[in-house]
Amino acid sequence: MTLEQTVKKLEETVAQLEKSDIEIDKAIELYEQGALLTKHSRELLDGYKKRITVLKKSAEGIVEVPMEEKADE
Repeated sequence: MTLEQTVKKLEETVAQLEKSDIEIDKAIELYEQGALLTKHSRELLDGYKKRITVLKKSAEGIVEVPMEEKADE
C-alpha cells in the first residue's frame, strides 16, 4: 500500500471512530486498524527518508550526503 493509500485509509478509519453511535467492539477494532496503519506509514516514511540525499558543498565540490548524516551535524 502506498503512503497516500495508507493515509486515506487512516482518515476513513478516524472518521468512523468519530461517529457517536459506534459500538465499543467496533471502536476497538478500528483503533487497532488505525495503529497498524500508523505504523505502516512510519515505516514508509523511514524508507523515503533513507532514499533522500542532501547535496552539500565541500572543498572538493558538491558531495551527496545521506539525509541521516545531515541530521547528525
